[in-house]
Amino acid sequence: MAIHAVTLFLGAFLLFQVQPLIGKLLLPGFGGASSVWMACLMFFQTVLLGGYAYAHLLASRLGPRAQGWTHASLLALMLPLLPLEPSAAGAPELVGESPTLSVLIVLATSVGVPFFLLSATSPLLQLWFARLYPGRSPYRLYATSNCGSLLALLTYPVWVEPNVSLRNQAWTWSLGVVVLICLLWYCAAAARRSGVAQTLEAAAPPSRIEQMVWLVLAATGSALLLGTTNQLSQNVAPVPFLWILPLALYLLTFILCFESDRFYSREVLGWMLVSSILGTVVALIPGTGLGLWRKIPLQTRARSHSPLAGPSALFLSS
Repeated sequence: MAIHAVTLFLGAFLLFQVQPLIGKLLLPGFGGASSVWMACLMFFQTVLLGGYAYAHLLASRLGPRAQGWTHASLLALMLPLLPLEPSAAGAPELVGESPTLSVLIVLATSVGVPFFLLSATSPLLQLWFARLYPGRSPYRLYATSNCGSLLALLTYPVWVEPNVSLRNQAWTWSLGVVVLICLLWYCAAAARRSGVAQTLEAAAPPSRIEQMVWLVLAATGSALLLGTTNQLSQNVAPVPFLWILPLALYLLTFILCFESDRFYSREVLGWMLVSSILGTVVALIPGTGLGLWRKIPLQTRARSHSPLAGPSALFLSS
């Protein structure tokens, strides 16, 4: 389990470390408006969903051995795209009448392929682990993955950005990708040596209504993240810290939900959500006189306490 946990942690760390990094690279060409980060967040959420769809396709179409070799090989093929080039991400000539479209184009051409492939690493490794160890739950690995994502977000503004130049950040991130590819190859080889051929027990497929409910709940969690970030950036303060705070709380909910059910109570969180929503409504009423440090907790707690960030929203996290 240790090698799978380390690989998952590193993959999630790299996945979320590149988000503030590429956002920083965009600043010279696009400025620091909140719309730039919102475009980045929308892009990363969309590509993350695409990566999960790719992981599902790989798992459903290929055998256990072929999945590992195929994914690791595709990651190796992206090495010529590294390191991330700061000048490409900040190309001012792409800024036109539609800055959002320009941001999306730059993201797609500079980090789209690496981010897409990295986003599929977590669900694939959890599937391989479940096949290697049929009696052990892979959900703690999901919590470990989100711990790596959260650490990446928290360390970037506190330690990485102030102490490491952008070019060195890009090279270090690229080196981390190389290490991750080696670990994935090791996991694939270990699965092959063990002769893994276990087939997971097929559970009864969920009904169409259940599938739609899960989809709506997951989409609602993501929409709340985007809405909270937009609200804080436009109506409180357009500072990078408020871009990262809602995303960090979003990840924390996944860690608590998947590490153990002892860490939360749905009933308690439900009442906390109701109280937070009421407090947020009060904060939005003109003339309430609430200061900055009261508005931020009110608007972020409504997102972090939401029971919608539970297992039903799994495919929208790392």
